[in-house]
Amino acid sequence: MPEKMKAAVLHAVGDLRYEDVPVPELNPGETLIKVKAAGVCGSDVPRVKKKGTYSFPLIPGHEFAGEISEINSDISTDFKAGDKVAVFPLIPCRKCPYCQIGEYAQCDNYDYLGSRTDGGFAEYITAPIANLVKVPDNVSFEWAAMTEPASVALHALRRSGVDAGDNVVILGAGPIGIILAQWARICGAGRVFVTDIVDEKLSVAKDYGFKNCINSRRNDPVETVIKETGGIGADLCIEAAGTPVTFEQSLRIVRKLGKVVLMGNVSGNVTIPEKTASAILRGQLTIYGTWNSSFTAVPKNEWKTALQFMSSKALDLENLITHRFNLKQAVEVFDMMYKKQEFFNKVMFVF
Repeated sequence: MPEKMKAAVLHAVGDLRYEDVPVPELNPGETLIKVKAAGVCGSDVPRVKKKGTYSFPLIPGHEFAGEISEINSDISTDFKAGDKVAVFPLIPCRKCPYCQIGEYAQCDNYDYLGSRTDGGFAEYITAPIANLVKVPDNVSFEWAAMTEPASVALHALRRSGVDAGDNVVILGAGPIGIILAQWARICGAGRVFVTDIVDEKLSVAKDYGFKNCINSRRNDPVETVIKETGGIGADLCIEAAGTPVTFEQSLRIVRKLGKVVLMGNVSGNVTIPEKTASAILRGQLTIYGTWNSSFTAVPKNEWKTALQFMSSKALDLENLITHRFNLKQAVEVFDMMYKKQEFFNKVMFVF
């Protein structure tokens, strides 16, 4: 095992460096993973360029998959060196009241790979054995690196209790929006509407077979969906764009007794007009917040479910990957994404 490895290290806000760092030490109950693919999440861009991580220096990256190199465990485990794995990046304390009921995403004292502790933009990373999930042989490392967003999307949809035949609206056609639309179709949704302001993103949605695509710059999505549903409105809307505009639209686009899932990390303050507030009350809307995903065996390990559907090809991620880079290009990659110098969906570092 080498003593040094290459990594993209954030030293301060906007100060990302590709450099040599020590290979992390393996603590009891952990595995050392050789990273094979790491995706850039939409949240990684402001984290690197505007907000920073919780401490410096730190290696970002929480969407990744790789191969187990070493295991440090005194107890038997189903994992072994050479296994292909994806990694749940949230490390729960397992002691607080929420951990005691298996709600790890609500943990009061969690750690997080890529923002609170070193993440996957490196040749090697350590992670608790308890956070691993095996990847099927026919699922590529690149797809496996997208298990996190696929599971987050599944979790959001499961929060809503989507029903067969539902008219579902996805606000935002980025990678997670397209994954949401696929999950809605898998779960039996009737019509799936996808909205965005970027034609290239809507083109990807159309390539996946979604015909009801709305460019919100040219057509009011609320008026369009209400018209297309016979004046009723959608049964369910999932806000996945994270803008004040789409946040407010999500509350007007559903029918009376409809459901709204607020998923996008909103950038900017949200103002709810009086008329929209009245529609929430009079329509008796049900509004869900959602964050992260479920990694417990009961009621459902959404990571294993996501990988099962990738393996069967019912969940298709290939066309979402628009860029593949070597990690040494990390600085240029984040500049390109931050400045939006070209169209991109899922950007992937491939090792």
